[in-house]
Amino acid sequence: MATITAADVKKLREMTGAGMMDCKKALVEAEGDFEKAVDILRKKGIATARKKAGRVAAEGAALAKSKGGIGAIVEVNSETDFVAKNELFRDFAERLLDLVLQTKPQDLDALLAAPWEAGKKVEEALVELIAKVGENVRVRRFALLTGDHVASYVHMGGKIAVLVAFQGEIDEEAAHQIAMHVAAMNPRYRAREDVPEEDLAREREVLAEQARATGKPEHIVEKIVEGRLRKFYEENCLLEQGFVFDEDKKVRDLLGGAELIGFVRYQLGEGIEKQQSDFAAEVAAQVQGG
Repeated sequence: MATITAADVKKLREMTGAGMMDCKKALVEAEGDFEKAVDILRKKGIATARKKAGRVAAEGAALAKSKGGIGAIVEVNSETDFVAKNELFRDFAERLLDLVLQTKPQDLDALLAAPWEAGKKVEEALVELIAKVGENVRVRRFALLTGDHVASYVHMGGKIAVLVAFQGEIDEEAAHQIAMHVAAMNPRYRAREDVPEEDLAREREVLAEQARATGKPEHIVEKIVEGRLRKFYEENCLLEQGFVFDEDKKVRDLLGGAELIGFVRYQLGEGIEKQQSDFAAEVAAQVQGG
């Protein structure tokens, strides 16, 4: 049996971009033959998948689903919108959403380690998907909400996904419309009492400086700040926002006797710095790389 050294593993890793343990297993299986080890990794889809794992993935899908008193929301990213529309990618994202809803994992690590099918884990299924679609795919985040009723909404096939949880009885159509409102208006907070003190202090300071810049005396500045804070709450707090389908109503007016206890809104790719690339050069590189 061939002796596999750390230098051998490092060399194969540099050749393929695969993980250290994957390289060691491949070398053991190939009895130290590097060409055979590369083929083993390629057949498993690991070599190409690991190479792509560092590339920016900001497209994909944000999906949400609710069933009675529980809802799940996920974001799965790809590098291009083309792959995001691929049936394999969509199937993976939708099945992942169902898995979150059914198993309620504690965190992302637990989700990636969850059973998938045929003895595989989610992480292994993800590696296989990367190999098949030819670009990086990443499970970025997920969340669960519970309540007496949870409404879900997905906008534009996965550009925005929303969950809203309620305590008490609420009309199902009203709950759905509130979820649509969250998608459209992107509130930062549920209610004014949920605004963190540091956010409020920062807003007060900005508004005060704006008022002082106009030459107003300090006692007038205070009144202006309080008036503009009301506007801040109306723009940023879900319950105080004007309802997107009827500006004469506030969102809180739709609740009846129910309480809105929480919401989650995922916008696809938010916060991810997208790389600017020359599309023609990218295609040429892919062709040359096989």
